[in-house]
Amino acid sequence: MTIPLTDVKAQYAPLLADVRAAMDGVLERGQFILGPEVRAFEEEAARFLEASHAVGVANGTDALVLVLDALGIGPGDEVICPSFTFYATAESIARRGATPVFADIDPGTLNLDPADVAERVTPRTKAILAVHLYGRPAPLDELPDGIPVVEDAAQAFGARLGGKRVGAIGVVGTFSFYPTKNLFGLGDGGLVVSNDPELADRIRLLRFHGSRDKERFDAVGYNSRLDELQAAVLRVFLGHVDEWNEARRSAAARYAELGLGELCELPPDEPGHVYHVYCVRTRERDRVAAALRGQDIGCATYYSTPLHLQPAMSSLAGGSLPETERAAQETLALPLWPAITSAQQEEVVECVRSALALRAAS
Repeated sequence: MTIPLTDVKAQYAPLLADVRAAMDGVLERGQFILGPEVRAFEEEAARFLEASHAVGVANGTDALVLVLDALGIGPGDEVICPSFTFYATAESIARRGATPVFADIDPGTLNLDPADVAERVTPRTKAILAVHLYGRPAPLDELPDGIPVVEDAAQAFGARLGGKRVGAIGVVGTFSFYPTKNLFGLGDGGLVVSNDPELADRIRLLRFHGSRDKERFDAVGYNSRLDELQAAVLRVFLGHVDEWNEARRSAAARYAELGLGELCELPPDEPGHVYHVYCVRTRERDRVAAALRGQDIGCATYYSTPLHLQPAMSSLAGGSLPETERAAQETLALPLWPAITSAQQEEVVECVRSALALRAAS
């Protein structure tokens, strides 16, 4: 059978009637920008995330840029972040004229290594941008004290760390609603959450050209607004995120039950992990990936060229990041989504088993 890496349609198909009704409501009102759906979604998302404030924006990258702007980060400043993550994390820092300072990762969690972060703090460090990679909460409580922590929670909507929802633990958090995320829209969308009312108010100002009324402009801002249609759809999906995340966790556990751990290194589980991506490690990654693709089974090699080795970041000093570079060569994402079946997972495991058995035989 053909098995995709993820199947978004399988998630929203049972909700199509509700989605269409929500979109029809927007069409009937004829208000498409910063209307009642956005306001309602912001309130509902804030409650879900246990945050005081939530501000809808156009996408997850804009959310990061807006946050760094609101924090006053710019030329001459440094922001520590991982290199093993999507480009937008460092891109948002560079877009503000600040310098990304890449720290290495913990080989088990693939998140920031707090000890390496501490070694990279300088008088110019203005923030730590911690990514909750693949849905696993980063070790926020182990990061150096006294430095604002920005949570890049794009891959971790609904995840918990120590009982708290990620995104609302640091000074500010950001989310993406790209269609493959745990909470997804039918297009682009993003969110900023914070318990700081002044910071949230600044984000609201900046997302709309630095204006509150289109007459007076108090800052040089952006055009970055979550639209009404996306907000309406997100409100429908928000009520299902916890059950989807539990289904992801069950699917991750099933891979272990099927014996995948005998073949490669599995991601260690923890209660708050929501498995946006199910990523294993093996030194035979290329062989396994080729076998999977040969059987029409989806897989992906995320961040195989980490950010500190990307052409756009090559001028930055910082040296080698050994754990990051090793993970970039060994990690492989396997199929996982809430509705994946046992039969599909069994086929994935058997394909991996066969690929490694052929390697051993040769």
